[in-house]
Amino acid sequence: MDVTLIGYGAGNIASVRFALERLGARVRITDDPADVPEAERVILPGVGAAGYAMKQLNALGLTDALRAFERPLLGVCLGQQLLFETSDEDGGADMLGLIDGRVTPVISGPSRPSPHMGWSRLHIRRDDPLMQGVEAGEWVYFVHSFVCPDGPATVAYADYGQTVPAVVNSGNRWGCQFHPERSAKTGARILKNFLELPA
Repeated sequence: MDVTLIGYGAGNIASVRFALERLGARVRITDDPADVPEAERVILPGVGAAGYAMKQLNALGLTDALRAFERPLLGVCLGQQLLFETSDEDGGADMLGLIDGRVTPVISGPSRPSPHMGWSRLHIRRDDPLMQGVEAGEWVYFVHSFVCPDGPATVAYADYGQTVPAVVNSGNRWGCQFHPERSAKTGARILKNFLELPA
């Protein structure tokens, strides 16, 4: 199982790499767009702000390579958000545009502060190979203050006073808003499923 991690200065590379290696994957980290077309599968991690992340991807020449990638691609946390068209973060940011919709702030309240941080249950909306062996109600770990739009791409969601798309899919592109590398057995199962997707 070969997987390429995009290292662009805005990702939680170490923890994702260790989680993948525990599953037996051979992990390559790159910031070179020439490596992307040859990859068996790609993970785009992300922490921090959308505008900065896109600035890094653009500066490294990775944006077009990711848009053109035709094998399995997984965005993690901010990486999921980057799959969408635009984000309200940083005064507005154009993203990869691989899935329709705009990323907006988490709706906070007295019982649901922003960021949404901690464990939430998964509610499964539709079948998807990434969710094989994952049951409704299993817990996963979130840290985010912006949320992707709920729509046809939503595979599973969490309830945080609003619907939080937790897993999305469109074609060969998947996203996890939560951190699978920090989500115990459920997260490991989801990463394993990604590694086993036909490439």
